[in-house]
Amino acid sequence: MALAEQRRAPVAAGLVRSFLAPNPGPLALDGTRSYVVGAAPRAAVIDPGPADETHVAALARAVEGVPEVVVLLTHAHPDHADGATPLSDALEGCRVIGPGGHAPLADGERIETSAGVLAAVSTPGHAKRHFCFHLPAAGAVFSGDLVLGEGDTTWVGEHPGAVADYLASLDRLEALAPRVLYPGHGPPVRRPSEAVARFRRHRLDRIEQVCAALAAGVGPAPEALAAHVYGRLSPELFGMACKTVTSVLDYLSADPRAPG
Repeated sequence: MALAEQRRAPVAAGLVRSFLAPNPGPLALDGTRSYVVGAAPRAAVIDPGPADETHVAALARAVEGVPEVVVLLTHAHPDHADGATPLSDALEGCRVIGPGGHAPLADGERIETSAGVLAAVSTPGHAKRHFCFHLPAAGAVFSGDLVLGEGDTTWVGEHPGAVADYLASLDRLEALAPRVLYPGHGPPVRRPSEAVARFRRHRLDRIEQVCAALAAGVGPAPEALAAHVYGRLSPELFGMACKTVTSVLDYLSADPRAPG
């Protein structure tokens, strides 16, 4: 059996199939998870992942013979979206919808599949343009990088307003009351409300840590605050931590708790 086929695992019989890309790392956990929702006559591929030939080929085989296929992107980060063009090419030019795709995606937009309707839910924070996809027929939400399958954090620091956006997006995800989350990285989340609470608590704790550092006289440079809050990190992760701290400072700029 080929490696790509070994990585394939059904996660909701008859509705959803999950494919794990071979791109593990500190931020991607065990790799990017791509999802095929539905079968003939209409299916969707959510987040085709990196432009890995073997992974893209496995996705193409999964929808072989399906008359209508659409590729949906939660966001435009390369580990989620770079496989979209080669997959679209392999499927004779199927539409790619979402951030970085051929067509824009609107909040509330509905995409028909044989497994039910997928509804796009705008959830910025991890990225300025980020969407989750709600599949009510399965009580499921494909959460992209809003909530991961492991741990308690995702990167928030790409754009001004990211922290406020992220917290509001967690609220919006929670309001959907899903029974399961299918994240962009990590295994399915079977207790979504607990996961959302955990990710929210982590973000609020980071805000409190930055507040405490400012009150103690650390900063105001993001580099100094990041070193104090995060400790020793690799250069790549430290750069991301500085952006996260910058986003927290932006969040606090309108918050009376911030030290003067």
